[in-house]
Amino acid sequence: PGLRPSLAFHPGINRLGSARHERAIIHDGNELMAGWYDAAGPLLRLLPPETAHRLAVRALAWGLAPLPKRRDFALLKTRLWGRDFASPIGLAAGFDKDAEVIDGLLAMGFDFVEAGTVTPLPQKGNPKPRLFRLTEDRALINRLGFNSGGLDAFAARLDGRRRRGWVGVNIGVNKDSADPIADYVAGLEALHDRATYIAVNVSSPNTPGLREFQMRDALATLVRTLMETRAKLTPEDRRPLPLLIKIAPDLDESAIADIAVVALELGLDGMIISNTTIARGGLESPQKDETGGLSGAPLFARSTSLLAAMFRVTEGRVPLIGVGGVASGADAYAKIRAGASLVQLYTALIYHGPGLVGSIKADLAARLKADGFTHIADAVGVDV
Repeated sequence: PGLRPSLAFHPGINRLGSARHERAIIHDGNELMAGWYDAAGPLLRLLPPETAHRLAVRALAWGLAPLPKRRDFALLKTRLWGRDFASPIGLAAGFDKDAEVIDGLLAMGFDFVEAGTVTPLPQKGNPKPRLFRLTEDRALINRLGFNSGGLDAFAARLDGRRRRGWVGVNIGVNKDSADPIADYVAGLEALHDRATYIAVNVSSPNTPGLREFQMRDALATLVRTLMETRAKLTPEDRRPLPLLIKIAPDLDESAIADIAVVALELGLDGMIISNTTIARGGLESPQKDETGGLSGAPLFARSTSLLAAMFRVTEGRVPLIGVGGVASGADAYAKIRAGASLVQLYTALIYHGPGLVGSIKADLAARLKADGFTHIADAVGVDV
């Protein structure tokens, strides 16, 4: 901390070589972050993916990663669930599974962070290796299997936060659970007073049987149970904690319609669209056939199509968070125009570095302004 990255590592310096350009980079925290990652990123990618991920988490926890200069844009302010967001850009679940570095991630520029997936009891997840880079495709395949330190440790870390900011919590079930619904209830009970929203993960492809909760009757039973639990936990003078579900991109029209019916009839507060996909096709990387969920650039079109379809069938009455393949302001804008009120990213950070967050915000604001929007909410769903 406090050390300025060498400008020699920044390709813009070598290409343009002007003193004026150098001064611009020195005063732009996002460019400095890009220069740092140009040096550190390739070294991290020489390591096994899960090892590199743990190092990145440790660097944030220890304050070793330089943070970009934050820049906010009035055009990007939005309000959802009675909460004001400085921008719609957040971090998806999966990076900070155990709520270890929420403060550092918020400082990085994310305007909300979704931690988890957390399970009631600690579990190791699937055998390693279980995380694979698809560099040629700007993608990842993971079959982590809800590796988690459990609710007690997770809750303690949330209590130890020092930085203000919105934090969603993604809850799941233990692999050997005899009562999955009870696992979800346990997550809600333990974390309801520590979270901005609760995301119910019913769509990971790496926990056997989990995706069956997306079926109409099973989903209705789960959501109804969680809403009854939430009602008991909510004081009369407080707004109920927003309850969302995270769904898979591998749904047919009938499944989309069923989920929409449950969401509308039971009054879900939102949906996260989407989780990773089990579909393959058009990939170039040597590890393209590994088992698990695919994220990153190849997921963008599929997840955005599902986002638009869900916005259409719910008639825009259920707030949606768009996630899957976001790597630029153009991608974030496409999600918003397809119906997303908020947008998340994760995999793109591996290939572009932490400076991506600020770049997306700046580009998104510019695109909204160019199209004549004075408020980001006015752009939600305009393409649907």
